[in-house]
Amino acid sequence: MNRDHAVARAGSPALGSLVAFVLLALLAVTITMRGGGTLLGDRELLDWSLAHRPDVAVTLARLLTHTGTGFVPYALVALAGYLLGRTPRQRIQAAAACLACLVAAQAVRFSLMALLSRPRPATAHWVTDAGHWSFPSGHTTTSAVTAGLLVLAVWTRAPRGRRVIAAAVGCWGLLIGLTRVYLGVHWFSDVVGGWLFAVWWLGLTAYGVTRFAPDAWEEALLSGEGTARARVSPPDAAGPGSESELIRGKVGIAPESDCGAPPPSAALPGVECHVRAAEADRIALPSERDVSQR
Repeated sequence: MNRDHAVARAGSPALGSLVAFVLLALLAVTITMRGGGTLLGDRELLDWSLAHRPDVAVTLARLLTHTGTGFVPYALVALAGYLLGRTPRQRIQAAAACLACLVAAQAVRFSLMALLSRPRPATAHWVTDAGHWSFPSGHTTTSAVTAGLLVLAVWTRAPRGRRVIAAAVGCWGLLIGLTRVYLGVHWFSDVVGGWLFAVWWLGLTAYGVTRFAPDAWEEALLSGEGTARARVSPPDAAGPGSESELIRGKVGIAPESDCGAPPPSAALPGVECHVRAAEADRIALPSERDVSQR
């Protein structure tokens, strides 16, 4: 795979990033036009959450939602970078790049959150701590970006079971967002905004890597496809012990085991065997008679 092919393979992330950005912009504009009010499905899902809150479910939701912020996401992102690298130096660089991706995403998200200043649901519905404005959801954005980087690392480097691991990581990222609605600290449109933001940011990052560090992107793609591919010769290829069909008949090729090792000066292995086999196929002609003896 050459560099141009690697860059071309980044077309899908770039397109997905553009679509996510357009949808995020439309969602943000709609929320702004409604003065930060709720959208379709926001109050219905919150009401359902309030009516289905057994103690066990609330405890599990709290435990799960706490993994979407703080130390855990940054540790997982560093792990993703470690897995993406091959050498110690590459692992350090990849871990630093992944951490920078997450930190930059947080900075942009905070700016967008402050710009829109959407209020959260009423504090009477909260069953966990929360702060700052509501859109887009911080836990959702952080966990989705983390899950995306970790899925990339697992899909690229895991020798086996990568589908199961990637699916588990993806489900973790989705559930973090849903717990924010269940615990009453976010509207569902806040969570959707966090997911869209993460898709946009990850796609934008992937596109940026292809433009400014195409070798790193190419290496990641090659690793996903498998860097060591076995070269198998065609089954009908001629070799020692086979017969080659010619127009005027068959030419027998002696098995390699019947001949000694070819001399070092031989251009191709087994040439001496072929020559001896050809000499053996020659037809002996009778010697000419001496006319003077008649």
